Amino acid sequence: MNIIAWVILGLLAGAIAKAIYPGSQGGGILSTMILGIVGAFIGGTLFTLFRTGTLQFTAATLSIPGVLVAIIGSIIAIYLWTLFQRSSRV
Repeated sequence: MNIIAWVILGLLAGAIAKAIYPGSQGGGILSTMILGIVGAFIGGTLFTLFRTGTLQFTAATLSIPGVLVAIIGSIIAIYLWTLFQRSSRV
């Protein structure tokens, strides 16, 4: 997938995940894009793991199922990021 598709998928999945996830996450458009791209990797890897039973680092594609997988992965990434921030404050 080329870089423009990664940016579009990252923005789309990150923005939707931030809208769905409760609470304030903060950050601007760059953090949303990075969150979406990381979420695409997390979601794609988990989807491949559940579907085939093998651990392969893959990313979701720019399609409707791929965006849904990337959104789920972005929600997981937001959750992990809030856990990391909470533990570093203490």
